[in-house]
Order: sequence, then structure tokens, then C-alpha cells
Amino acid sequence: MRMQSHDGGFGSGFQPRRAKLESEINVTPMVDVMLVLLIIFMVSAPLMTVGIPVDLPQASLNELEAEQKPLNVIIAAGGLINLDDVQIEKGNLAAALTALGDDARKQRVRIRADRTVTYEDIMFVMSTLNENGFSRIGLMATPKQSGARP
Repeated sequence: MRMQSHDGGFGSGFQPRRAKLESEINVTPMVDVMLVLLIIFMVSAPLMTVGIPVDLPQASLNELEAEQKPLNVIIAAGGLINLDDVQIEKGNLAAALTALGDDARKQRVRIRADRTVTYEDIMFVMSTLNENGFSRIGLMATPKQSGARP
């Protein structure tokens, strides 16, 4: 007759204990990699858009059909602003736009500026229009004639 060991099996009775399997996912390395990639993209993204020379093509385009008469803003030499043939001082532009009413905010706005007008004056007019609810803003220019140089 065979003798049975204390562990319930036959033989010597020595069996090594098996290590428990851990089934948890360690996400720390993945988070580290993602943070490094985020830093790389944050540093390199501005470098991709600055300083790239672009030569835009010329095109003859038909004027868009307007459902309403557009609002014309003319910035003359010296920073004089005309809003639909009414001369307005720079400081009174916001009040004049508010006086136009809510229906005017849906209109298309065409800005025409003299070539001697500073960028600051054009941005002032555009930001004042935007702050007063005008979102359909366009800059106008004369069509380039073939063979003409600026």
C-alpha cells in the first residue's frame, strides 16, 4: 500500500508555490511617452508656421452676390474713417457701429484702406467691428492688371 502525503498528492509531497499572475496594466510608461510627445509638438508647431515664403496665385473672381447692400468702411490716408460716406473720428467708431442696429450686424463689411494707412489703423477698425458683432469682414483691393508692377 502506498502512503499518501500531507498535501493530497502522491510522491514526495514537495511542490513549489506558483507566483500569482498580476493582471493590472501599468500606464505610467504610456503617460510618460505621451507627455514627451506633447512637449515635442508644442515646441515644434510654432516653428512650422513661421517664416515660410508663400507666393499666392492671382485669380480673376466674380463678385459674390450679396443678399443685402454691404457696409463700406473706408480708411483714408492719415487714418480718416468713413462709414458709408459719413466721416467718423477714430474714437467714435464704436458708437457709430452701435447706432446702426442689430440688423446691420448681419451685413457683409468691406474695408477699403489707402496703401499708406498703417497696419495698426486697419487692425483697430477690424477689432472694433468684431467687438460690435460684425463677423463678415472683408478687405478690398484693386484687381492687379496684367504686366503692371506695384
